[in-house]
Amino acid sequence: MGLHLSKARIDRKRPLRDQIYELIRNLVLTGQIGPGEIVDEKLIAAQLKISRTPVREAVKKLSDEHLIDVIAQSGTRAALIDRREVEQAYIIRRALEMESAGRAVPHMNGAHAEALSEILMAHARAIEGKDYVLAIATDDKFHKYISEISNLPRLWRAVEISKAQLDRCRHIMLPRAGEAEATLEQHRAIIRALNSKDPDKARSAMGQHLDRSFATAAKVLDAEAVKSIAS
Repeated sequence: MGLHLSKARIDRKRPLRDQIYELIRNLVLTGQIGPGEIVDEKLIAAQLKISRTPVREAVKKLSDEHLIDVIAQSGTRAALIDRREVEQAYIIRRALEMESAGRAVPHMNGAHAEALSEILMAHARAIEGKDYVLAIATDDKFHKYISEISNLPRLWRAVEISKAQLDRCRHIMLPRAGEAEATLEQHRAIIRALNSKDPDKARSAMGQHLDRSFATAAKVLDAEAVKSIAS
């Protein structure tokens, strides 16, 4: 694991376990710790100049989320990307976010529409600059904001946990030609649907967006599976 974590900022006033959890989770989601790669608890603790206890606690939590596999006598590794896990994540996310979009419609106003448009522009700038990690973070900000409009803040936390396997695919997919631009256009369609005052249109626009995202992820995973068999 060729990680250099010495520059990572640790706030001693916040619980260390939570910060290490966020740090390692982000490394796995963005592919900086790739599928099947070793997660060296001792090395992480040494680079961050902390004890192994909060690292061990963070790894346990990530294991519960199926992002890390802890196997006796084999070591701790980032979980492989499992197509079934990705599909389950998609089903959960689709159901929750379609409902979030529908419930946001009665609350939509000009300020909300403007805020969503500003997030969309920030997303476009990140893509133009080929900063795909920022682009995905901004994409998430767009979806989170819709849950805030719908007054369902806990819903986004449920989505955030369940979509982890999808996020790993997103970091693989986004640099591919046309993927980022397609996402922007779908987000524009969602904004139009939210402004239409029709909850069913908003649900449909969100559903179509997430359907396309999963279909693309499935193609990528199937292609990778074929490569693995061939090799």
